[in-house]
Amino acid sequence: MKKLVLATLTAFAFSSFAQAANQVREDREPEADTGKTVKQAVESEQYMVVAANPYASMAGKEILEKGGSAIDAAVAIQAMLTLVEPQSSGIGGGAFILYWDNKNKQLHTFDGRETAPLNATPYIFVEDGKTMRWIDAVVGGKAIGVPGVLKALEMAQKEFGKLKWQDLFDDAIKTSREGFTVSPRLERLVKLDVHPGLNNFKSSQAYFKPNGQALQEGMTKTNEQLAITLSNIAQQGTDYFYKGKLAEKIAEAARTTSINPGFMTAADLENYEAKKRAPICAIYRTKNICGMAPPSSGGITVYQILKMLEQHDLRKYGPNSKEFIHLFSQSSALAFADRNQYIADTDFTNLPALSLINSIYLSERAGHVGLNKPFSKVAAGTPYLNAMVGDDHTAELPSTSHFSIVDKEGNAISMTTSIEFMFGSGVMVDGFLLNNQLTDFSLSPSKNGFQALNRVEPNKRPRSSMSPTMVFNDKGELELIIGSPGGSRIIDYVAQTIINVVDFNMNIQEAINAPRVTNRNDYTALEKGTKLPELQAELEKQGHSVRVIDLNSGLHGIQMIDGKILGGADPRREGVAVGR
Repeated sequence: MKKLVLATLTAFAFSSFAQAANQVREDREPEADTGKTVKQAVESEQYMVVAANPYASMAGKEILEKGGSAIDAAVAIQAMLTLVEPQSSGIGGGAFILYWDNKNKQLHTFDGRETAPLNATPYIFVEDGKTMRWIDAVVGGKAIGVPGVLKALEMAQKEFGKLKWQDLFDDAIKTSREGFTVSPRLERLVKLDVHPGLNNFKSSQAYFKPNGQALQEGMTKTNEQLAITLSNIAQQGTDYFYKGKLAEKIAEAARTTSINPGFMTAADLENYEAKKRAPICAIYRTKNICGMAPPSSGGITVYQILKMLEQHDLRKYGPNSKEFIHLFSQSSALAFADRNQYIADTDFTNLPALSLINSIYLSERAGHVGLNKPFSKVAAGTPYLNAMVGDDHTAELPSTSHFSIVDKEGNAISMTTSIEFMFGSGVMVDGFLLNNQLTDFSLSPSKNGFQALNRVEPNKRPRSSMSPTMVFNDKGELELIIGSPGGSRIIDYVAQTIINVVDFNMNIQEAINAPRVTNRNDYTALEKGTKLPELQAELEKQGHSVRVIDLNSGLHGIQMIDGKILGGADPRREGVAVGR
């Protein structure tokens, strides 16, 4: 009888989850709209930190004040975000890091993306011959990838850090013990009650809904378990996380969840390796645009959008014109068509990523972008001869965080970090949540008889839309650091912000404040509450399917201009810029 009751309750929870998740995805996707706060650009001369929560921004500032480098500050910020923004990122997830070594004028990139366990197969999301629905796959152990953010931070900090590793966690440990003030966004996301893990997994339920009551804005919340975890990582390095008892706990939690038990073992964690990769850099106008190589799709796809627009003098139209939106949507649709078919972890494919940004290829694709051409969905191009691969459309949901840093010596960080769906898998271990990044793989391993490049394979990294980006002028000087959360919409958020700065001469805060538009080779989304919806009828005449929705970007950027450092934080979220 107890088993029957449990099964009934679980089925009811999933039914409620499905209804709530579909509603959230349709109306605003799973990021709470907590309104906008008017923000001004912050100007400084020595350094700048822009992160998604005031606690995190201040943690980074403290490290820079002590003489730390940008990567030292990044470690402190990520530790703090694990505590104060658990819905979006944390040590149980992954990240991509761009690091600018100002002394040697060299850009380094670090891949801390999660990997599929050794026991994973392309069919882990196929049951009874049918591909699982996203809403069924996203929760529990099956979707948990081996976390990579700590390994990537450690790799970068060993090379470029100035302070001792153990001193970078002090603020997060102290705040975990003394408590932080729950933010409006955290309260709202808990109260949306979309994630069944917060109701079905005991540790998560106890933390986010103590005594059956959801966390309240303004309350003080402590996390002693996280304080202990961070203290041990500080003293023992990442071996504490990837080897021994904690690794065994993580693996066991993934394998034994009541919903979707997974495949991870302690050996998967012990064998995880972060990777240094060559950045993706290419010229737009007079600027050198640099981003992450695959498995990030950001570096390739952001640049494709920009380059296919280069033939047009966008300044003639303005950022909020129907002409710009039409051209931008066409270019974005073309880029997303390529992305969905061709971009995956290049360690597992034989397709060179740089072919997608070949100038001759992009010139041909740009021929489909024009004011006299109606908008329509498009097919992927043919940058590769005889590449017979299947398309895939992963959900790639918006629970992610981005921060940008410039230190006193001009070294810089652009880092995007994520646990995927809000609250990740919902599985909590020793004070932190585990990701559900394996749902960023194609849930179906093939389509129309052809294998998807982004299918699940052992030790493979799922494709990501995280797009940490840096922009350099024609003298090789760093001018702009930018990135955002927002699922697959990240790509459009970042591309549009770069255009706002480069083409429309906005400062970083103006560029971030500007109304958002996205098109992922589907429909043209116009940001609700702005002037853009006034263009809906005219755009529909040009072939667009238009939806007016909340577009909750979380852009955090830094601009170097006229000898000053300007920091900009997205008014749509809780982030702040701090500097001196």
